[in-house]
Order: sequence, then C-alpha cells, then structure tokens
Amino acid sequence: MNLNRYSLLVKRQTRPADPLPPCRRRELVGGNEAMAIPMACAIEMIHTMSLIHDDLPCMDNDDLRRGKPTNHKAFGEDTAVLAGDALISLAFEHVAAKTRNVDPHRVLQAIVELGLAVGSEGLVAGQINRRLMQMREKVSLEELEYIHVHKTSKLLEAAVVCGAIIGGGDGIEVERLRKFARCIGLLFQVVDDILDVTKSSEELGKTAGKDLASDKATYPRLMGLERAKEFAGELAAKAVEELRHFDALRVVPLYHLADYIASRQN
Repeated sequence: MNLNRYSLLVKRQTRPADPLPPCRRRELVGGNEAMAIPMACAIEMIHTMSLIHDDLPCMDNDDLRRGKPTNHKAFGEDTAVLAGDALISLAFEHVAAKTRNVDPHRVLQAIVELGLAVGSEGLVAGQINRRLMQMREKVSLEELEYIHVHKTSKLLEAAVVCGAIIGGGDGIEVERLRKFARCIGLLFQVVDDILDVTKSSEELGKTAGKDLASDKATYPRLMGLERAKEFAGELAAKAVEELRHFDALRVVPLYHLADYIASRQN
C-alpha cells in the first residue's frame, strides 16, 4: 500500500510513550483512561452487536467471523438477533451506571453521540442504503462513501469523539478529532475492501473474495485496486494532519491507531 507520505508524517510526529501509569497520566484532552473505560466497553458491545447482525442471513449471510462460525451458525438465528438486541441495551446501561468522576452533562452528551452513531443517522442509515444499493446495477463513489461513512466510520467516530467529550475536550478539539476519526473510519473500509481481494480466508479469519463473488460495490471495483490503495494513503495522511494540532506526546496513541488501520493484514 502506498502510504509513504503518511509514514513520514507519523515518524516525524511521534515521540516515546509517557512512562506514567494510565491511572495517573493525563491523556490527550486532559482526562485519564479510567474515565473513558465504561464508554470504551459500551462501544465494543455495540461493535459486537453490529458484527452479529451483519452476518445474519437476511443481511450479509456470512458463515465465518474471526476464524470461527458466526453467531447464528453456532447458536441459531433467533439467539443471534436477541444477543445483538441485548448488547445494545447493555451498552447504554453500562455507560450510565459505571462512568465515574465525569461531569454528568458530558456523560449525557457522550450518550447522545453514541445513540446517533448507532441509530437512523448512523449504522442503520448505512445498512439500509447498502441494502438499497444491492438492488441497483450501478453505484457511484459518492453513494459508496455515504454508506461507509455511516455504516463503518460512524462507530469509529463515536469511539474517538465520546472519549474526547468525557475527557474534557473543548468544541474545537472534539471537531478536530471527529475529522480524524471520520478519515480513519473510511480508511478502515477501504483497506477492508482491498484485503478482500488480496488475502485468503485463512489470513482474514472470514470469507475472502465474497464481495467480488457477489458483485458487490467496493472501492477496488469502482476505482481499481491501485487507485484504491492510493486513496487509502490519502485518507491516512489527512487523518495524521488533524493530529498535528495536539500535543505530540499525548497524541501518540492516535498515530498508532491510524497506522494499525492503514497497515493491518486482516
């Protein structure tokens, strides 16, 4: 993947990690790790829900996830639907009940942000438009981006933005981090599309080549593989540019997050 400009930016900006333990270290916008852990757990619950539901026969109809049978294959479709429903409820309950030492207004603001990411303006909007797209012969790049910004990027955006809100970030900081997260969220999907046509099922831990076999609209299909790789590099570079406005030491984890998403192999 052509990420040369991005790689140089990362090397120039990153510094050694802060030696203080997480409980004492002040993070990017002033809070500490413990304040955000309940929200982090909630987002992973919702992420897991989205994978369970995406794999269902009525959605993507996939049999393999992380190298193992998908939830509905192992436990039945009824259990998979209910497991996803339970995880959504538990996510919001967990944030409300377990968040400590955070201004209640900020907790409420973060919960609203999470709700928007999951509902009709986020994951659901992306999935509905994806289903509609599958009924059409031609899809534009703009339409494909809308779907992935909502279906994939919104949850990554929520993870970054909710952390910034809970940690005490001001409006400008939150919006810069939102732009960063939107770039890496779309980057995740572009890389996912590339891996689907360049890796095996064993390497991915899920069914490889499924998008190509089903004639699904993807970035390599609409752009070509090489242009998709270039686009991934452009998104990574844009994400890194947003981080230049923050303290170079405290922002290191987000540089590493962008690097992981850009260079992942499964």
